[in-house]
Order: sequence, then C-alpha cells, then structure tokens
Amino acid sequence: MITKKKAIGLSVGTLTVMNIAAVVSLRGLPSEAEYGLGSIFYYLFAAIVFLIPVSMISAELAASLPKKGGVYRWVGEAYGSRLGFLAIWLQWIQNTIWFPTVLTFSAVSIAYIGADPSSTDVPLANNKIYVAIVCLVIYWGATLINLHGLSASAKISKYGGMIGTIIPAIILTIFGIIWLASGKPLQLDTNINTLFPDLSNIKNLVLASSIFLFFAGMELSAVHVTEIDDPQKNYPKAILSAAFIAVCIFIFGTLSLGFVLPVKSINLTQGLLVAFDRYLVAYNLSFLTPVIAIMLVIGVLAGVSTWIGGPSKGLLAVGHHGLLPPFLQKTNKNGVQVNILLVQGVIVTILIFLFTFMTSVQAVYQILSQLTVILYLTMYILLFLSGMKLRKQQPNIPRPFKVPGGNVGIYVLGTLGCCGAILAFVLSFLPPAQIKIGSTAVWYGILIIGYIVFVGIPLIIYSFRKESWKNESDDEKIEPFSWEEKK
Repeated sequence: MITKKKAIGLSVGTLTVMNIAAVVSLRGLPSEAEYGLGSIFYYLFAAIVFLIPVSMISAELAASLPKKGGVYRWVGEAYGSRLGFLAIWLQWIQNTIWFPTVLTFSAVSIAYIGADPSSTDVPLANNKIYVAIVCLVIYWGATLINLHGLSASAKISKYGGMIGTIIPAIILTIFGIIWLASGKPLQLDTNINTLFPDLSNIKNLVLASSIFLFFAGMELSAVHVTEIDDPQKNYPKAILSAAFIAVCIFIFGTLSLGFVLPVKSINLTQGLLVAFDRYLVAYNLSFLTPVIAIMLVIGVLAGVSTWIGGPSKGLLAVGHHGLLPPFLQKTNKNGVQVNILLVQGVIVTILIFLFTFMTSVQAVYQILSQLTVILYLTMYILLFLSGMKLRKQQPNIPRPFKVPGGNVGIYVLGTLGCCGAILAFVLSFLPPAQIKIGSTAVWYGILIIGYIVFVGIPLIIYSFRKESWKNESDDEKIEPFSWEEKK
C-alpha cells in the first residue's frame, strides 16, 4: 500500500525571511538618519500603526479570498470592481514611479566604484545628466531581461537580495557597533531627550512619513498564509518576527550612519555610500569602497528586475477580466506582458527626465518618493477598509487565518492603519525643510497633478471598458466576485 506523503508547509523561519526580503531596503536610511535617536520613535510608530495592520489584515484577506486577483479581489469584493481596479492599478503605478528613486541610488553607487577612496566628494554622483543616463540604461536593460520570461529575471534576482541588502546591512551594523564600543567621536546627538522628537514642527515630519514606504509590500507575501502549518498560530509569529528584525535592521543601520555623518551634511542619494566610506577609511579598508558600491548596485539590479515583472503581471491578469484594452493585454511568445512593460518604461523614462527641471537630484529623489507614498497609501486605505467591511459583510466564509481578537481585533487594527496612513498621506504633500526644492509651486504642482492623473487614469479606463475586452480562456479567466454570482 502506498501512502501519500504529506506536503510540507512553509516554516515560520522561512516565511519570516520572505517577509523581511519583501520590505527591507537600505537606500532610504539617510533620509531617517537626520532624526538621530528620534528615528527609533518613527520606526516603531510606523511598525505599530502600519506594518502590523497591513500584514495581519492582508493575511486574512488572502486566506479567505484565495482566488486569483490579489488586492483587486480583496477590494472588489467589498467595494466593487471599480475600486478593485483602482487598488491594483495603484499597486502597479506606485511601483513604476518608485523605479527612478531606486535607480538614482544605483547610479550614485556606480559613481563611487571608480572614485578616489580618499575622497567622499564624488562630483559625478551629482551630475544630473549622468544619473539620468545610468537610470535609463539599467531600467531598459532589466526590462529586456524580463521580456525573456520569468526564468531569465529569476536568475538575476536569486542572490541579489542577500548580496545587495542583507550582507551590507550586517557590515554597516558591525561597523557602527565597533565605532561605538571603541569610543570614537559620534556625530549623532546621544541625548536621551532626543529619543522623542519634536512633533510640533510639521515640516520636519515630512521625511519621517516616508518610513511608511519602508514597510510597504508585506501584502504581497500574504498570499503564502495558507502555505504555512497552523496559520492561525504560526503566521502571527512569522509577521511579528519579521517586523522585529526589519525594525532592528532599519534602526541599527540608521544609527550607524548617524555615528559618522553630521546631520547637516547627510545627502539622501549619497549618504549610505559616504557612511560606508567613512568607516572603511577609519578601519584602513578603503580599498573595499568599490566592492561595497558594487554589492549595493547588485541589490538594486535584483530588486528592479524582480519588481518590473511582478506587479505588472497582476495588472495583466485583471486586464483579462475585461478592465484593460486588448493592446495592454498583449503578451509575447514567452507569455510576458510586453505592452504593459513598454508603457511602464515610457512612464519611467518621462519621470527620469524630470531631473532636468528640478533644482537637484535630491529634490527629484524626494518628490518621486513622496508621490509614490501618497499613491501607495491610497491603496492601503482601501485595503484596510475592505478588511473591516468583509469581516462584517461575509462573517461565515472560511478563514484559515483571522486577525486575532475577533471583530474588535480587526476593527482596531484597521482603524489604526487607516489613521496612520491618512496622517502620512497628508504629511507627504508638504515639502521637507531639509531639502532645497526650488519653487514650491512646482513641488505642489507635480504632486497634486501627478496624484490626480495617476488616480484618474484607471477610473477613465474603467468607464470606457467593453465586454469585448474580456479574455475568457481558462488560463487567464478570473472567477467572478460573490456579488456577481448572486446577480
């Protein structure tokens, strides 16, 4: 008699690592290093009011609505396909706008590869033409790789996260601990009173609001909630473990930067490389500066390659449901959403050309980061509201994982998440006091017009949708919502 071997579910440790990989990035550390010990408060605040609510609520939604569609399915079940389409569009478009910011970090890292190790002043890193060209070359190169299919991009991204994020984070933290233990002078204000920042100055909170973007992306790993053994018990363990480790990486990495960089000289795009260089010079390891720069570039390349194909693939699936015109549903022989990637590339290229109109690379970097934040937070607000509504609207559907605490638990986390997201949303429109942005009218104009345009496009597309846009093949078909089946 042959016994069927039991499938092995994901372990708590495995899912913890997957969640860490989904959210942790080092490129934003310089923006928070300006707050010194106060950054600890911001990281913990964002984890409590954003990371944990996102993780728990998206896990319940993924477990109770496992059919294809992701956030489109979750929001669409609660508020209809129009807002469901808006949600998955925002998940895709914010990622598209995010590309120039992470590519800028890559361009700066490349500038340090051939730089004089004895100097932290790298003029090439501030050259807008150079930055724009490098961004375009890397992005379109990664797009071409993705057009060859998932296996091609997977080969590049397989080890990139470890080489370009985890290992540099460990090295930076070790450097900071050694620096602190050896009694070397600290550029960071260690006065315990600075642990609780001055919240009366709204403009100083703008950069801090970008921490919410640091913790974004956990909803993508929520689809694995049903693959873990005993999800009701083990998924919260994995989430809390991942949140703790992610917060530790961000806190220790940020403080390590602050130990060696004076607050007034921290550069958002170059700060991480400058900090590494300071440590390497101090420890007579300056010859490793190009190596660190290459590692960070590898991390960026792996991330860009992975994210170019991911969200756009989800948008394609929804498009087959009749919400995108046939032009945007076209795939090549490898099954890759070729026209969506081309449209995505055009948007990225236009955004990169903004470098020629803004005062500095830092200004462009920050405005695109904040536009990304306000678009992504809109999607998260819809997610929180959907989780609360569906718990009340569909109380009897099977839920392999439920937010602990019954209805009170999900309402508390959902309300907490909404309040935190709305606060960060409002703050993200304000120009940061630490960066010279040039004209405030241009700043507000780009953010407001950009938000209206990117939110309006999916609503317009939805209004003009046609029945002929649907792709009814079994492989591409998305199951109807429960309210559609009732009709």
